[in-house]
Amino acid sequence: MEAMLFGAGSHLGVQTDGAAFGAEHLTRDLPGLERRLLMQDLTIEKSHDPLDLRKNEAALNAYNERMYRTILPEVEAGRFPILLGGDHSVAIASALASQQVQGPLGIIWIDAHTDFNTFDTTETGNIHGLPLAAITGYDCADLRRFHAGSPIHVQRAVVVGARSVDDDEWTNIEDAGLTVFTTEDIQREGVEAIMEKAFRIAGEGTNGIHISYDLDVIDPQVAPGVSVPEQEGISEAEAFAVSRYITEHIDQVRSFDLVELNPLRDVDGRTEAIAARILREVAEAAKGKE
Repeated sequence: MEAMLFGAGSHLGVQTDGAAFGAEHLTRDLPGLERRLLMQDLTIEKSHDPLDLRKNEAALNAYNERMYRTILPEVEAGRFPILLGGDHSVAIASALASQQVQGPLGIIWIDAHTDFNTFDTTETGNIHGLPLAAITGYDCADLRRFHAGSPIHVQRAVVVGARSVDDDEWTNIEDAGLTVFTTEDIQREGVEAIMEKAFRIAGEGTNGIHISYDLDVIDPQVAPGVSVPEQEGISEAEAFAVSRYITEHIDQVRSFDLVELNPLRDVDGRTEAIAARILREVAEAAKGKE
């Protein structure tokens, strides 16, 4: 199968600047693969108002609609889409585009955060804390108005590697029935056992799985180049074990995101090097799909 890179150069969903440049860096790391790079208009002044609980919503929705409509025809043409972020709010476009064409899908959200806030529960108004709720139809309808189809069913959604979750966000998770495996679960049971459970849940009764891999799942001592680092994350070896499990089960995977590389916060290119290796492995595996 032909893989295609979609570069999402946006940081509209996060308070910190820099993730908008991650996609451009990563597309350079994998030459020879067809790509579409959609840059954000960086002249847009991002909201920093602490009382604004819907920060940059209109601009973010317009950006995601453009990305959604860029990805959709390529998925319809049978290509394997790989979205490079960009902050994690861009995954709304990629996951729902894949769902529209290839659904019903499950989703595995590899992230230090569950991103399951709504506009009623967000403490900051930064929309990169809402995308999984939007993708799975848990409120947040304003963030998916461009998608005419069904959301991904929350019972087929799994978070892997979470360790920073707001109190009201936990209430949302329990109300929705979202499955969450924490960093502690990974350290206790091992990557393979957790990924096996995640694939089983996300794959049951679906046509495949969308995977969204946020680099902040990795400990910032190893991968500092992310916008919202959280201490006590997974190790570099565990990060590659996660991607290895994905490549070994690529026949179940329909689409893939790699997000939140922030070159402005990276140290000696360490995070970019990890991201580039994950990207190469997934792209190579995707090319081997029938």
